Parts: sequence; C-alpha cells; structure tokens
Amino acid sequence: MKNGAGMVLSVLDLANVREGGTVAESFRNTVMLAQHAEKWGYRRFWLAEHHNMPGIASAATSILIGHVAGVTKTIRVGSGGIMLPNHAPLVIAEQFGTLATLYPDRIDLGLGRAVGGDQLVAHVMGRDPRAGDRFPQLVQDLIRYLGPVSAQQRIQAVPGGGTQVPIWLLGSSTFSAHLAATMGLPFAFAGQFAPQMMFEAIGLYREYFTPSATLEKPYVMIGLPVLAADTDEQAELLANSARQRILRLIRGQPIYTPPPIPSMDGLWNPEEQRSVQAHLGAAIIGSPATVERKLREFHQQTLADEFILHSDCYQLEDRLHSYEIVAGLFLNK
Repeated sequence: MKNGAGMVLSVLDLANVREGGTVAESFRNTVMLAQHAEKWGYRRFWLAEHHNMPGIASAATSILIGHVAGVTKTIRVGSGGIMLPNHAPLVIAEQFGTLATLYPDRIDLGLGRAVGGDQLVAHVMGRDPRAGDRFPQLVQDLIRYLGPVSAQQRIQAVPGGGTQVPIWLLGSSTFSAHLAATMGLPFAFAGQFAPQMMFEAIGLYREYFTPSATLEKPYVMIGLPVLAADTDEQAELLANSARQRILRLIRGQPIYTPPPIPSMDGLWNPEEQRSVQAHLGAAIIGSPATVERKLREFHQQTLADEFILHSDCYQLEDRLHSYEIVAGLFLNK
C-alpha cells in the first residue's frame, strides 16, 4: 500500500548462507524475514535464481517461493528473478501456474536473461550459448502459455494456462529496459549489484514505453542495498560483511556472509576497493535519520514506483532490525 511518502517497498532475499551457518538455517531465516516483512507492510518478497554459488541457497527458486508463500498470508511472493534462458518456458509456466493456483493473486514472475552463474554453469546446464539472444521470444512464449487457452492450442501449461501470472522484466542494462518498454511490462532494475546504468535504463524504459493489456503506464522498481542500524557507525560496521562478500565474489571465492570487521583496510587493493564500491554504488547505509534522508533523495532523483531492498547482514537479528527501521520510517506512519 502506498504510504504518505509515495513509496512502495519490497524485500529481495537470496537465502544467503552465513559463514559457519547452514543452508537449513538460511531457509529458516528466509521464512522469518518473510513473515516479519509481511507484518511490517512490505509489498513483495522476491527470491533470485543463482547456481554454483556457495553462500547463496536460492537455486531451486520456485520451490522456495512456494515454501515462503505457504508460511505467509498476504505478502506477494515471487522471483527476482527466474533466468528464463536456463529453462523451457513451458516448464516455468507449469511451475508458476501451480504456485498461482495454490496462492491466488500472490505470485509474481520476474524474469532475467543472465545465467545466474558463470559460463561453466551454463555449459553444465546445457544452456545454448545464444539463449540470451532468444530471450524476447522466450518471454513471448511464456506469456502465451500463461494466457487464455484457445481451442486450437496443441501445447498447454497444465496448470498455468489462464492464470496470467504477472510478469516483470529484470535487468542491469538497457536491453531488458527496452524490451519491457516495447512489451508494456513492468521493469525492475538491479541496482542492488550493478547500478552503473540505472538512470540510462529507466530513462529509456519510460521514453519507449508502449501501453499494453498488462500495463497502462510505465512501472519502475529499483533494487537497492539498504542497511539501517541505530547509528551511522553501527551501520557502516555491519556493512563490512557485504563488502567482504562482494570482494570474495570478485576474487572467485565462496561468498558465505562473513562476520563484520572493524575496517576493510589492508583487506583489499585499490582496484578491488573500486570494484566493491561500484557494486554498492547505490547503497544506502546509516542511522534511521540518514537512511530516511538518503532514500527520500533517491526517490526524488529516480521517481521510482517501488524499491525492493536487500539488507545483507551476518546476524539475522541485525537484518530484521534494518528492515524494521525502514518500515517504521516509511510504511508504518
């Protein structure tokens, strides 16, 4: 529900596994976060497809979406996103048609065209090297499978046909922005890890948007890393977990979420520091007052219709506290 600040806020979760933790623990944490997010008034809870990434446990995304939807009641649950070229559109239509039938009017289907891993993962999955180029056609096929079933239709998604699960296009560049615009679909920009082309992509999306049966006017969601704590100093300390994790990603190491450390000095070289800072270029980190000011400023700059927030902390309690602070600032007034 839109609040007085004119913002809609949602949650992006990767089922992060912390250093010394387990996948089972990460799933319990995902459930806990989703239930609290629902109580605090967040609009959606999305999970993202990743493969062969020790530290991220959301590989079987549709299964985890079903689990979260089953332990919540009102919050929308979906994918942010499913990497469609990894899959046959018919199979995704069946999976999300099943979810939409089990949890009516609560399931979202966000789609990306990346692998969700490296090229070795793509090879092992049997993904066609040209699959990304076929993304527009794959999206069209998926929309057709989820749409009304005609009498002459030889291939149907059962379940899936007629469910018309809401589809979003996700991206970190202008490709999916332009495709979402021409297809009249909502667009989510991945500012949580690749903010460099954010303003160019959302500007292009709005400029070329064509109204459709799905959407009358552009709808922009932006992914943001947000970490709120009681003080600026505490938030910066906690954010060192995310900085370490991204550094490990850059180095090709497992990305289990590590405990926070007092300083990153001596841990990275200047080039690595610049790369980590680029990943977190849109991050909003600080005390309640700092987060409120920065998020309002960012909203004025982007005019985003919705923000989907990712808070990456070592301890679940700190993560919950971050989302609770933000909800108190924007959703519970």
